Amino acid sequence: MKVFETERLTLRLQTTDDAEFILELVNDPSWLRYIGDRGLRTVEDACAYIVNGPVRMYEQFGFCLYLVERKEDQLPIGICGLVKRDSLEDVDIGFAFLPKYWGKGYAYEAASAVIAYGKDTLGLNRIVAITTQDNHASARLLEKIGLKFERFIQLPNDPEELRLFAFNVST
Repeated sequence: MKVFETERLTLRLQTTDDAEFILELVNDPSWLRYIGDRGLRTVEDACAYIVNGPVRMYEQFGFCLYLVERKEDQLPIGICGLVKRDSLEDVDIGFAFLPKYWGKGYAYEAASAVIAYGKDTLGLNRIVAITTQDNHASARLLEKIGLKFERFIQLPNDPEELRLFAFNVST
């Protein structure tokens, strides 16, 4: 189900038909380095991840990490959307794209649309994001879409100190 689109992209709900792509994405070295190993090793693992993650989140909150496809060929290139984590007070934006699609403006286009959707359609007043301290590309993208570094935080059961960025509608 399409949620919204941009000039070049469609953002839609993930389904178990996307399991092979999700398996590839979450096992990409950049995902493993900056996001972490989710332990998905099979298509069945990826199906369960989709059902218990994005599908469940959409049912509960009305948003999730959407699959990002190019309009021209319906090719999945990444994920981008909103997440409500138990460990964060605010809704946060997340994104990940296969490296072969980096540097083409897709992440900026998708993330900008997600911020607008969160603000205008969902009525969110504040959207945050977290990154590892060495993920400079994601930090640059967050700043480009209007988030500002706020502080360092530590999530429960995670020894790593992360950077928290925030977008406040009122500012």
